[in-house]
Amino acid sequence: MDVKAVRGALLRYRIMAYIVGVLLVVLILVGMPLKYLGGNGIVVTATGMPHGFLYMVLLLAAYDLGRRVDWPWSRMLWIMLAGTIPFVTFVAEHYATKDVRARIAAHEAASPGGGSGVEGAAGATA
Repeated sequence: MDVKAVRGALLRYRIMAYIVGVLLVVLILVGMPLKYLGGNGIVVTATGMPHGFLYMVLLLAAYDLGRRVDWPWSRMLWIMLAGTIPFVTFVAEHYATKDVRARIAAHEAASPGGGSGVEGAAGATA
């Protein structure tokens, strides 16, 4: 495991999860009531398209992270689907981050250099 690459993938995933989560909450809890109860669709227009586009970026970030830490497909799919339900994105991000950090800690504890994984990989082949 390349710890530096995993940390980068985790950071990208977390940023996208927060952005997509906030946009979805604003879209559902502010935009939809304003549109259907108040007749003003400006918030839906302003957040709907960006949420949809950025959700696709979130899917790529989640896939990238999942492949780097060898998550099973079922876990990746649940994390990807979490971006479609308000507030669940934040819960999924919390548990994904907790899992990845535990994997990084276990890898660093097991590697001889305790570093980025490059030393551990070199030490394992020597």
